[in-house]
Amino acid sequence: MSEPVIGVIGGSGFYSISGLEGLEQIDLDTPFGAPSDTFYRGRLGGARVVFLARHGRGHRIAPSELNYRANIYGMKQLGVEYLVSVSSAGSMREDLHPGDFLVPDQFIDRTFKRPQSFFGNGLVGHVSLADPMCPDLSAALTAAGQEAGARMRNGGVYLCIEGPQFSTRAESNLYRSWNVDVISMTAMQEARLAREAELCYAVMALVTDYDCWHHEQREVDISSVLRVLNENVATAQRAIAKLAPKLERTSRTCVCAHALKDAIITDRAMIPRKIAADLNLLIGKYL
Repeated sequence: MSEPVIGVIGGSGFYSISGLEGLEQIDLDTPFGAPSDTFYRGRLGGARVVFLARHGRGHRIAPSELNYRANIYGMKQLGVEYLVSVSSAGSMREDLHPGDFLVPDQFIDRTFKRPQSFFGNGLVGHVSLADPMCPDLSAALTAAGQEAGARMRNGGVYLCIEGPQFSTRAESNLYRSWNVDVISMTAMQEARLAREAELCYAVMALVTDYDCWHHEQREVDISSVLRVLNENVATAQRAIAKLAPKLERTSRTCVCAHALKDAIITDRAMIPRKIAADLNLLIGKYL
């Protein structure tokens, strides 16, 4: 069994991982341009870990401006097999409180400005997203969070909105009628691209607020989000540290590892040479 490489994409408030040993800083270019920032690679609990700050150092890149394809492609370049997203989120449920952690298993996508696929420009591929999260990684992440002392929930629906504004009250109440669990702005594109890159992907959502639907709570604002985040980032970092040894002892038997096996529909002889070269890291073994 080969030693796995765990990737971590840190969202708002989660800009580093404590305890990385043998730290390397790696700047990459990809066929899709530059990622959000420098990648940091090291060892955590004996496992190899790669970290990227989603919004860049200083939190300078808005959700709609993120180069999702470069971020995921860069993780693939660095040998990542398991990818964990740490994201802040608003609760859409009375019983899901600020300070809770949720590992969702489903998405609803309300974004409309963002590239969503590595495919196109003469190459067509269709992967399944019926179950967009890796169940094995999600289970391990939930267990790691519980061991780290987080109030963890496994399973739920993550609603991804375009942003950068938070919801109107009418939107918030509409989304609640859809029985979603949390609302945030970034993980849907990562999940789509991670599946195309054959990475196992899971989200650890740090609940910070009640959006603006709750009649007894203030509407969401960035100061309250950051306050709750700061209280929970250390717990999230401990969870990542506890996740690493769990994945050392596992092998990938999920569908994520071969998601592209039957996904490419384009006649191999008609795939543009440049596209084939750009995506060789993802599709080369199937051509």
